[in-house]
Amino acid sequence: MRKMIKIKWIKSAIGRSYKQKRTIRALGLKRLNHEVTKELTPQIEGMIRKVSHLVKVEEV
Repeated sequence: MRKMIKIKWIKSAIGRSYKQKRTIRALGLKRLNHEVTKELTPQIEGMIRKVSHLVKVEEV
């Protein structure tokens, strides 16, 4: 079984690049302060690294 992580969108994407906005959407985040629980895979880890300044991550 893989690790599960909780991702919370904590900072606005206004003024950020299109790629960063699309990455937030690809993680399943719909609005500010929205949380999703995901399985930690290399793909998800890479997306989190790209928007680490906009999200908060904790292990479940």
